[in-house]
Amino acid sequence: MEITYASSSASAGMEITYASPSAGDLLRSSTAASGSTMPTPRTIKIIPLQHPHTSSYGTPGGFGNNYSSSSLWPNSWISRYRGKIKRMTFIDWIEMFLPCCRWIRTYRWREYFQVDLMAGTTVGIMLVPQAMSYAKLAGLEPIYGLYSGFVPIFIYAIFGSSRQLAIGPVALVSLLVSNVLSGIAESSDALYTELAILLALMVGILECIMGLLRLGWLIRFISHSVISGFTTASAVVIALSQAKYFLGYDIDRSSKIVPVIKSIIAGSDEFSWPPFVMGSTILAIIQTMKFLGKSRKHLRFLRAMGPLTAVVLGTTFVKIYHPSSITLVGDIPQGLPSFSIPKSFQYAKSLISTAVLITGVAILESVGIAKALAAKNGYELDSNQELFGLGVANIFGSFFSAYPTTGSFSRSAVNHESGAKTGLSGIISGTIMCCALLFLTPLFEYIPQCALAAIVISAVITLVDYEEAIFLWRVDKKDFLLWTITTTTTLFLGIEIGVLVGVGVSLAFVIHESANPHIAVLGRLPGTTVYRNIQQYPEAYTYNGIVIVRIDAPIYFANISYIKDRLREYEVVGDKSTKRGPEVERIYFVILELAPVTYIDASAVQALKDLHQEYKSRDIQIAISNPNQEVLLTLSKAGVVEMIGKEWYFVRVHDAVQVCLQHVQTMSPKASDPSHEKSSFFQRKMKQRREDISVSELESGNSQMRSDSTQDDPQLEPLLSRRS
Repeated sequence: MEITYASSSASAGMEITYASPSAGDLLRSSTAASGSTMPTPRTIKIIPLQHPHTSSYGTPGGFGNNYSSSSLWPNSWISRYRGKIKRMTFIDWIEMFLPCCRWIRTYRWREYFQVDLMAGTTVGIMLVPQAMSYAKLAGLEPIYGLYSGFVPIFIYAIFGSSRQLAIGPVALVSLLVSNVLSGIAESSDALYTELAILLALMVGILECIMGLLRLGWLIRFISHSVISGFTTASAVVIALSQAKYFLGYDIDRSSKIVPVIKSIIAGSDEFSWPPFVMGSTILAIIQTMKFLGKSRKHLRFLRAMGPLTAVVLGTTFVKIYHPSSITLVGDIPQGLPSFSIPKSFQYAKSLISTAVLITGVAILESVGIAKALAAKNGYELDSNQELFGLGVANIFGSFFSAYPTTGSFSRSAVNHESGAKTGLSGIISGTIMCCALLFLTPLFEYIPQCALAAIVISAVITLVDYEEAIFLWRVDKKDFLLWTITTTTTLFLGIEIGVLVGVGVSLAFVIHESANPHIAVLGRLPGTTVYRNIQQYPEAYTYNGIVIVRIDAPIYFANISYIKDRLREYEVVGDKSTKRGPEVERIYFVILELAPVTYIDASAVQALKDLHQEYKSRDIQIAISNPNQEVLLTLSKAGVVEMIGKEWYFVRVHDAVQVCLQHVQTMSPKASDPSHEKSSFFQRKMKQRREDISVSELESGNSQMRSDSTQDDPQLEPLLSRRS
């Protein structure tokens, strides 16, 4: 193919004029067979694609600075990191290690203190009864819930980057703690408590490591459908586990729904009315207050006051009537927790899986709500810094008898709605917990167990995400199936198996999508030089002898076989779109639009070489359109550019189509038909005039193809503008 340059400039905007195209061996056979003289082709102009010199990346003969940075990405990353460090001031360093300095430095006492005080007090009042309830759910004494809501709050206020996130004991983590520890020791044993505290240390270390190494992105592979299904099933299990405090008799502790239901049915003879009536009444009061707090702005305080109201009402009733059939919390030690190092490290290996699971919950739930609250309040939040803050809070908490803590949805929402502006609200909540430990624990002795159970059930009701299931059914049946599988396996097979199955199926869906990428046949939109999926745009048309394929994914070892199969299919089975251009019997050109392809690996490169040889044996030419820097560099290093030919790499699909169509025209039966050349002088002039549409008008899409003149003959499409 002869190329004459229309400009001596080497810029990207330079045009190449194909003044005398030749199809080489591809066309010689058809020329010799027909014995006819080829018509003079029309001149076309395309934008050239800049190619690399594989011997010198980043040198004057190579790609230049852009390609140098991409080919040497580790050095580029290090240089950017060094530049970032050099730009950091002393204050930036302090704020990186102590995020609390960001809001302390800009704190507006007159504007912020009142709302922080109100929000912190509200959350603190809500936290005290919830902490005792969640400790019971975890199989621990209520005092350990209070401990877990004390030290971690102060530590997080210093190292955490969220200003509205309220951390402490939560229902889901409490269930996970109970589930793993119940298989190792009895809840009444001292070992059980020691393992819960050790688990907090392990979770904290794991969160810190992931935060420092910036590995939070690993959890992104877990679908939201999996998390929603897992929390829904866990909420059901949690609610059923609290049924014993309503029913008045013990039931089996299990993370599976079937044994729990069997145990409830088996012990129905021991049913007691007083705790059931009291628990149901308190639950109804909490739910009513929560509803009024959500639906009416001036009653927002009722939402946070629900747990406290439950405790006060239950305690008052017990103090007055002294019912013997209602079990009470009992004696709670008074005073602050003492410093102690976690023990029983020999059991650490059996706790690793639960520590990983709790860390995953922290990333997906706590960091998720922290980022949402940061966006609502107009400040940036680093998810890895947030993860590190949660880890430090758990590590310090483990030295003061706390079990694993994380961010709470309900308390964080109340904190935000109460107007919290900074982490000072968390410090105030911790101060209230401190006062409760110092002065109020004697009063907690008379709290009914059914009141604490009602608080837990009220909290987990909101975790039953049936609205998400309805949404997934309406939007994406595959995600609904994933939600259903996770929910079902968690309910019937247990938490660990449910999570593993859900994550496994989620990853299987990801792998399937990656191994079977979307591939589209492109057609030209009438009146434009834009090429789009013919399935999405039925009005788009294709050209005889040419198939344009867009691959909408990275190309690597797992999907290259699928891509090759689809390409062979497109070659054999023609699409049903409108065809234009010279009539030929088969496909001569396959144009690969690689703009969406961000990466290509060595296996895919080798497969592309094999495909080129396969096509070459059948006189089919591959053309490549718009590969990105990384892909083009990989193809150049592997010798694929030279193998296919640099002249078959194009900036635009339209450029590739112009060149390919010009070759196809020389293969058309009409091109060698003598009678076709004997048309009158007037007809030839009219045909030339209709084809002579300016390139600028065509590429702007304003010509609308001159529908009156181009619809008569599909070969008169104004694609190859004639210039003499």
